[in-house]
Amino acid sequence: MKAVQIEKYTKDLQTKMKEIPVPTITDDQVLVKVKVAAVNPLEILNITGAVKLIQDYPMPLTLGNELTGVIEKVGGNVTDFQVGEKVYSRLPIDSIGAFAEYVAVDANAIAHLPKNLDFLTGAAAALTGLTAYQALHEELQAKAGQTVFIPGGSGSFGQMAIPLAKDLGLIVIVSGSAEAKERTLAAGADKYLDYKTENYWELLEPVDFVIDTLGEKEFDRELSIIKPGGKLVSLIAGPNKQFAIGKGMPKAKQLLFGLAGKKFDKKARDKDVEYRFIFVRSDGEQLKEISRIIEKNNIVPAVDPTTFRLEDVNQALQLVAKGHPKGKVLLRVDYSE
Repeated sequence: MKAVQIEKYTKDLQTKMKEIPVPTITDDQVLVKVKVAAVNPLEILNITGAVKLIQDYPMPLTLGNELTGVIEKVGGNVTDFQVGEKVYSRLPIDSIGAFAEYVAVDANAIAHLPKNLDFLTGAAAALTGLTAYQALHEELQAKAGQTVFIPGGSGSFGQMAIPLAKDLGLIVIVSGSAEAKERTLAAGADKYLDYKTENYWELLEPVDFVIDTLGEKEFDRELSIIKPGGKLVSLIAGPNKQFAIGKGMPKAKQLLFGLAGKKFDKKARDKDVEYRFIFVRSDGEQLKEISRIIEKNNIVPAVDPTTFRLEDVNQALQLVAKGHPKGKVLLRVDYSE
């Protein structure tokens, strides 16, 4: 089968198309014929080795974290899925490989494709949905009536996070561009701030939580609007010791991440705020719950209109790295409209 691989970590975003055997499955896995794979900023981190302290991969590495596809085979212990069913997944962190014609994946890492999504839009749902779900339920442990602010939350992350937060009964405030205001409010946000004309750090009453999508440059301002005892969870600012402990990493890595995240932890502690970092993992049970909310709210993730085949992966990576995609960038592995 065809697969997109790298042979070593490299700053040069160039991959190679290889012919490799179709993977064999264990009793707990299914074989998925990949229809569409998503190209995320995470792929760039995988290629450059920027996340190798979190997950260091043996080489050569077949890339790709997120997909839709059809089940071709099921393992002997698998009872929830059958051959021919449509599924979607954020693949397990330690066994990625969506940029290929087939992938063997643990049955507990997939879910049936939501009824309102096709192979294209479904490929844009799993990773973002799980990130939002794990941020809200696990890192923040948010409860009904609490308030969450998502600066820069008018894009694809907010599109999933807002309905998930509303399903929990949260009050949701978002900042973003003026042109995204109507669709973000329509998604369920209770309040929207235009980042160009409204400074959230001057206008907002203290909130319980902030989900950071912007990184270190906004960190101090985000902290300034969180209530004492509140939490800030970041998708990109960087890991800390608590993250390493939560992942069960060895003491040496806990020490390393403790040093790397020390400035974030100290700033947060000074404001009586807890800092958390998230690196999303696969979870089929959570995907089932996300599917319910996707169907209930008819969420259809935005996808970039540019058509890329598997062999166009290097151009797709460049669009993600340096362009301005109008939604999730997709590789049509075995899909034609």
